[in-house]
Amino acid sequence: MNAEKVPDIIIGRLPVYLRALQRLSERGIQTTSSQELGEIVGISAAQIRKDISQFGEFGKQGTGYAIPFLIERLRDIMNVNKVWDVVIVGMGDMGHALARYNGFSERGFRVSMVFDNDPQKIGQKVGELEIYDIASMTEKLKQNKIRIAMLTVPATSAQEMADQLIKAGVKAILNYAPISLNVPSGVRVQYIDPVTHLQRMTYYLD
Repeated sequence: MNAEKVPDIIIGRLPVYLRALQRLSERGIQTTSSQELGEIVGISAAQIRKDISQFGEFGKQGTGYAIPFLIERLRDIMNVNKVWDVVIVGMGDMGHALARYNGFSERGFRVSMVFDNDPQKIGQKVGELEIYDIASMTEKLKQNKIRIAMLTVPATSAQEMADQLIKAGVKAILNYAPISLNVPSGVRVQYIDPVTHLQRMTYYLD
């Protein structure tokens, strides 16, 4: 199946389904329906069936979905059936918080290296990780074949850091800097700007 043909909005909902299924599985539940899943995640049963059917037929009329099987298939589809090494660039408050976050490892990701350009921080430890000098980043990323990075640097240096990451072979960037990045085709960027999300919600507040 050509991944590019599936709308990105559907790909964005798959992790939500996976998380809900994993929570059901943790409670010992073996089967679910699109109706039940829809009530948990706040998406219509019809939309869930349509989304999942993009990747094949996983449920049976009247019996619903086998949770362990659907979890396995969703993990395969999203390529999180293995552990991806991730690097963090920028070890300010956000970088430190991400480096210490325990939730990555159980969901397919491992923070393997962290970088900064502040001489006061280089060589310090964050948990088990030593903060490396950004000057060594390209070489280290190429050596370790890193393809995913989280960018937590100021907006003024985000593009320059993104360029270095791409030069080193990174194909996916999670960008916390409040700036849009110019990247070549074939490189995926996701933006996480808390202020933008807060502003989106204040529209609805009186």
